[in-house]
Amino acid sequence: MDFNIPADISAYLKELDAFIEKEIKPLQAENDNERFFDHRREWARTDFERDGLPRHEWEALLAEMRRRADKAGHYRYALPKEYGGKDGTNLGMAIIREYLAAKGLGLHNDLQNESSIVGNLPTVLMFRDFGTEKQKKDIIPKILDGSMRIAFGLTEPNHGSDATWMETRGVRDGDHWRITGAKMWNTGLHVATHDFVFARTSGKDGSPRGITCFIVPTNSAGFKIEEYLWTFNMPTDHPRVSFTDVMVPADATLGDPENGLALAQHFVHENRIRQAASSLGAAQYCINESVKYARIRKPFGKPLASNQAIQWPLVELHTEAEMLRNLLYKTAWQIDQMSKPEVALKISDKVAMCNFRANRLVCDAADRAMQVHGAIGYSRHKPFEHIFRHHRRYRITEGSEEIQMRRVAQYLFGFFKDGRAGQADA
Repeated sequence: MDFNIPADISAYLKELDAFIEKEIKPLQAENDNERFFDHRREWARTDFERDGLPRHEWEALLAEMRRRADKAGHYRYALPKEYGGKDGTNLGMAIIREYLAAKGLGLHNDLQNESSIVGNLPTVLMFRDFGTEKQKKDIIPKILDGSMRIAFGLTEPNHGSDATWMETRGVRDGDHWRITGAKMWNTGLHVATHDFVFARTSGKDGSPRGITCFIVPTNSAGFKIEEYLWTFNMPTDHPRVSFTDVMVPADATLGDPENGLALAQHFVHENRIRQAASSLGAAQYCINESVKYARIRKPFGKPLASNQAIQWPLVELHTEAEMLRNLLYKTAWQIDQMSKPEVALKISDKVAMCNFRANRLVCDAADRAMQVHGAIGYSRHKPFEHIFRHHRRYRITEGSEEIQMRRVAQYLFGFFKDGRAGQADA
């Protein structure tokens, strides 16, 4: 077994560093753009008089970062070459996302809204794998040039982790579908042109079959943003949405109309590994900054680092980061060797382990960094409170850690219906 980072990925990290130095850092330094990253960041980013939405200037800066990254050939790294990408691997994406997050807060990789010089573009792959030829031809280019932006409406006011009980309904009405219902946390709708709206069209409540993914224009009659939900980390772009007799054409669906949840789960393993890698990187940043500060801070005439009360908690965190890194890289590598059905059958538990442990680790590391740095660590003059507030959401939103732990238990105790996963790991 070779535990070295592949040579091509190591070389690419240096290429990304050079691009950041040449293009992104100067952009961040222009026109007081530092206000989006220093102690003013929450105020600079958030338009509190406009429902707490992101300020236009903040989103314009992120758009310019993505434009430059795309022009340089980095933004589409994970996409197939046919869409301008580099056929990036899951292992490559995991290493890159950890590496960029470990650099700390910056325009190169702002995790608050998943903006990065190396993009995560699951919608393109959803259309590639589930779309009709016409949809691929018409829609994918628009997603890539930014003229079409699609939000994701799955969670509902009364139903979160188990989408099979959703109350939103789609009913045939001549040559159209009539959609009625509501969604929560329908992220990104303030700029979206369309929304993936999942609705039950057949079958019984609780059944995974009979749920359809609709492609709904956000300017449709009856499509209404009821409110934007303010969150622990602002700004917000997470609204509650209602659908009152929203009409869409019969072909405004993606994939098998009876198996829409397959789309919802299509990118789950790759996405959870990538998100876990970002959490790991942010955790390592907090650990590294704490060690650095403890070595130079000298209360009572000696460095904080000489105190075991400072050393041992950071040793625990650093050890867990190292162990998690090895599991995460191994799991990402394994995903690259398998088809999606094989991943779901054989290593979905390993993905879950990586995700819930990484999200817990970054919260613990950010909290410890605040403690080591004292009052300045608690202040907004350091990024630790921002990291904590942002990453705390992933213990809920990326599949709650309880859901992830349940997945591990299914494998560990053989609770799958066919029993194969449990036997394989026994």
